[in-house]
Amino acid sequence: MSSAKRTGTRAPGAHAADGHDLIRVHGARENNLKDVSVEIPKRRLTVFTGVSGSGKSSLVFNTIAAESQRLINETYSAFVQGFMPTLARPEVDVLDGLTTAIIVDQQRMGADPRSTVGTATDVNAMLRILFSRLGDPHIGPPSAYSFNTASVRASGAITVERGNKKAVKATFQRTGGMCTNCEGRGTVSDIDLTQLYDDTKSLAEGAFTIPGWKSDSQWTVQVYAQSGFVDPDKPIREYTERQLRDFLYGDPVKVKVNGVNLTYEGLIPKIQKSFLSKDKEAMQPHIRAFVERAVTFTTCPECDGTRLSEGARSSRIRKTSIADACAMEIRDLAQWVRELDEPSVAPLLTALRDTLDSFMEIGLGYLSLDRPAGTLSGGEAQRVKMIRHLGSSLTDTTYVFDEPTVGLHPHDIQRMNDLLLRLRDKGNTVLVVEHKPEAIAIADHVVDLGPGAGTEGGAVCFEGTVEELRAADTVTGRHLDDRASLKETVREATGALEIRGARTHNLQDVDVDVPLGVLCVVTGVAGSGKSSLVHGSLPAGADVVSVDQSPIKGSRRSNPATYTGLLEPIRKAFAKANGVKPALFSANSEGACPTCNGAGVVYTDLAMMAGVATPCEDCEGKRFQPAVLEYRFGGRDISEVLAMSVARAEEFFGAGEARLPAAHRILGRLADVGLGYLTLGQPLTTLSGGERQRLKLATHMGDKGGVYVLDEPTSGLHLADVEQLLGLLDRLVDAGKSVVVVEHHQAVMAHADWIIDLGPGAGHDGGRVVFEGTPADLVAGRSTLTGQHLAAYVGA
Repeated sequence: MSSAKRTGTRAPGAHAADGHDLIRVHGARENNLKDVSVEIPKRRLTVFTGVSGSGKSSLVFNTIAAESQRLINETYSAFVQGFMPTLARPEVDVLDGLTTAIIVDQQRMGADPRSTVGTATDVNAMLRILFSRLGDPHIGPPSAYSFNTASVRASGAITVERGNKKAVKATFQRTGGMCTNCEGRGTVSDIDLTQLYDDTKSLAEGAFTIPGWKSDSQWTVQVYAQSGFVDPDKPIREYTERQLRDFLYGDPVKVKVNGVNLTYEGLIPKIQKSFLSKDKEAMQPHIRAFVERAVTFTTCPECDGTRLSEGARSSRIRKTSIADACAMEIRDLAQWVRELDEPSVAPLLTALRDTLDSFMEIGLGYLSLDRPAGTLSGGEAQRVKMIRHLGSSLTDTTYVFDEPTVGLHPHDIQRMNDLLLRLRDKGNTVLVVEHKPEAIAIADHVVDLGPGAGTEGGAVCFEGTVEELRAADTVTGRHLDDRASLKETVREATGALEIRGARTHNLQDVDVDVPLGVLCVVTGVAGSGKSSLVHGSLPAGADVVSVDQSPIKGSRRSNPATYTGLLEPIRKAFAKANGVKPALFSANSEGACPTCNGAGVVYTDLAMMAGVATPCEDCEGKRFQPAVLEYRFGGRDISEVLAMSVARAEEFFGAGEARLPAAHRILGRLADVGLGYLTLGQPLTTLSGGERQRLKLATHMGDKGGVYVLDEPTSGLHLADVEQLLGLLDRLVDAGKSVVVVEHHQAVMAHADWIIDLGPGAGHDGGRVVFEGTPADLVAGRSTLTGQHLAAYVGA
């Protein structure tokens, strides 16, 4: 037996496997990336910086993380892959040295009304098992404590088709914990009928006032009009008692409408299924406005908002029910669990303690398990997703974070930095997309993309250490040490919005005057009650325009022109100039190319493999029929207009034969928020988080409200863009508006005319106003955490 001789020039003791310590990316071309090549060190913390829209997410999420996930999926059989999302290979020449990627992004958690912090993190599942084993009285298995599980009873004959067929009598029973009155939602709805219809009109006259219900053509309305239960020509107020009952509460029944079989059911159950079964935060703005007008949500009187049945609430461990446990702040619940000493469930208690401790470690001890998941901010949602990874024994994994410091007070950023460093020190590769200088400072390696955004970005401007970045002549390098200074003079308030006795969530009977006519910043540590004060306590009818962090919803067919309403005046102008219908100039309507249906690309489904999108050969990706492109306005066809950047279009529609004031106003607002580089027809799905936030802000700037409430408008913004945002806020105030900003960014605090600081801590340690006054007074007093950090920031 002979032994092979080792050859090669490696140093003694070096192993071939030790040479793979880089992630190599060559020729990345996703979205706006311009043939990017970069080498990222493994087992180090690498921060990706650059202005919003420069290509950071395209490189980190859409290239590196996406390819890692795709390669993992390919290790499964074709059968299993058929049940998994299909992922296309990113546009890149070489991706080498990848490890398993765990993505922790800012996608909002499920907006389902039954999704809570407890259900999203599996803590509820562990608590249900705990109560099913130790609860007194014992009411059943874990499902008996679940507000998502209804009790079911059934009996009858079943036929078992095995050998000789035989009918067998069987009974089935499942005990669930769902409150039967609110169906596990915790709230019940009361509907204002005057908001649904005008009872002085008949159905034929258009009595319905529900968005989208048009009497002449809408199928839903025709079902009521032609059902035979009511007279469509009779005013609703003249219905008999029986007709009104059938109209409002009728059970589902099949009816024939214009020869088509459809289902008729009463208006109230129809509204409940159509609108109330969906989360209000996930609705389109006009639908949400209708629901807020027509429906009042009140706490369920039977379960008192706990969502649980009487049986589930009666079972207790040491005088505490599962409803009590879920209502506690997590730090109090952790203490309660620590006091339980039951050897029979020791492994379960250990896992539960570890998970609850992770909540506190990550700074979310102020949350309660019954908090609806849809109400968490983007930053909170991201930190909740981090929890399952904190105690993981996995190493040599790539963790990918999207602005983990968003929504964090400067006091909390240090804690987040420590967590990122701890993940790295376990031997993991940590990739972070970030703008905050405090987070950039801890990087081992920095990749700066730019130099600009959109088509002006997509290139690597710098690679190296933080110190080398400071000396580099890039946008990030020049702005890294930027510090806003306190204003010498502040504006005087012209009035005030009075908030009295605010008790939303953790607010402790707060009385505060929010000044009008100035830039007012509401700040405080995460969980101190800022959003509860601003969104939950402002007086009704205060003429408020609210721009929150809820994501823009849009498909590949949505673009800045459709989202902002810009396309409407443009289509009308094209139609008027050419004497044709406006619908021809919509790629989602009559003008769409018939081959690709206005998508510009033709999709080929390849089952468990990623589908292939190829440019449409007939319209060459322009999305319109050739005949539509013959029509011109100002010398351009509609596809050429949609291919323009905002800045170019603003110039085009601002003067000459193409002058269009309605379009010019919207384009001006887009330019004001720093989106001059976006093309009008760019799909919303390709926009970064910061770009979407600013697109939403630009849209709301056209609203007629006098008070603008902005929720963390700096999220996703580069240091260089913050300066432009401050200029925009100043212009809004100078135009006579009142601006209230919920914000942690010290540059915005320093620029404010008035600061309201909440705290001193989070959860039940917060909810109080700890400071009201000018930024200069806050810095001089240093009496709060915000004051201390702001003083250090401005160098006072």
